[in-house]
Amino acid sequence: MPDPREIYDVDTDVAARVIEAARGGAGPVLVHAVRGFVDAGHAGQVAVDHLVGAGTPERLVTFDADQLVDYRSRRPVMTFDSGWTHYDAPELVIDVLQDAQGVPYLLLHGVEPDLQWERWVAAVRQVVERFDVPLVVGLHGIPMGVPHTRPVSVTAHATRAELVADHTSFFGTVQVPGSAAALLELRLGESGHDAMGFAVHVPHYLAQSPFPAAGLAGLRHVERATGLDLGLAALEPAAAETMREVERQVEASTEVAAVVEALEEQYDAFTRSVGRTSLLAQATDLPTAEEIGAELERFLAEQTDPRDGGVTG
Repeated sequence: MPDPREIYDVDTDVAARVIEAARGGAGPVLVHAVRGFVDAGHAGQVAVDHLVGAGTPERLVTFDADQLVDYRSRRPVMTFDSGWTHYDAPELVIDVLQDAQGVPYLLLHGVEPDLQWERWVAAVRQVVERFDVPLVVGLHGIPMGVPHTRPVSVTAHATRAELVADHTSFFGTVQVPGSAAALLELRLGESGHDAMGFAVHVPHYLAQSPFPAAGLAGLRHVERATGLDLGLAALEPAAAETMREVERQVEASTEVAAVVEALEEQYDAFTRSVGRTSLLAQATDLPTAEEIGAELERFLAEQTDPRDGGVTG
């Protein structure tokens, strides 16, 4: 493997401050949410936007996107206005932030690497070891057969069972497409570092829409895992408003309301029998895909732009 140190730069002044702040104790925890892998409800991006917007980030690490991004499969946006005026360059970075109590932590965010996953993971491991990071925590959303009318649940996973001992298991053994974030957790565990993650369960009919309640729920679990105070009250109005908009649109469609009711029955049955291996275990309780597909597509297509306080397909 080529030297991982050649794919990232560290701001030495910021690094010195991080090390000084941790002198005599543990280093900062690292939270990560990268774009590119599935992120239903934009849960990870909602979380990142909140954390960056609530603090004053200092750039600690900048990864070399030219070596990690496949531009032909994920072309960056460029703006043309009588000529090329802007290039939205992809970024993958680690920032230093402080929580509401002034406790520093690290935030890894940006685009998921398309290339050189093992080398990138080795680079992040170098950062973890350089700054004595005691815990790495990831966050993203996954679409699930759950209703928006029930508490937002998560699938928790970790390099040690003790880290997620108080979380309900919703899955047995499954095989899914890999991600750089999942590989990072696996490799950190193999090298003796504590790492964990939260996959937030987002109603499948809202998977393509910004769903602030998912980001809020995920960050609450991050708070409990890390002890950080992430100022989550600021996210509650957006989550509540989006929920009200979803309710208005569900009430306007008897077909969608029937789907939600079926999902409620399935969810409630599952919570009464947690031993099942999946929230989709009783799929026979639901209408067929043909029966709900067209209605859900219409429902999502008619949703309003999130900038107007609603949801969008």
